[in-house]
Amino acid sequence: MTSKSKSTVPSHSVYVVEGEGDRAFWTKVGSAWRHDDGDGFNLKLTALPIDGRLVIRKAKAKSDREAGR
Repeated sequence: MTSKSKSTVPSHSVYVVEGEGDRAFWTKVGSAWRHDDGDGFNLKLTALPIDGRLVIRKAKAKSDREAGR
C-alpha cells in the first residue's frame, strides 16, 4: 500500500506568511493532502515563495457566502 492519499479534496491549505503577529500577511500558495498512513503530506504549490515561511493549516469548508449562496 502506498502512502499517497486517495482523496481529491485537499485536507490542508498551504500559505506563505510574511511578518509576525497581527502584522503578518498570509498568502495562499497551495494545497496539501494527508497521506493515508498519517505520516506525511503531498503538496501542490501554485506559487513558489522567495521569502517568508510556509505554513500548512487544516482546510476550512467554504461558507455559504463564499460558495455564492
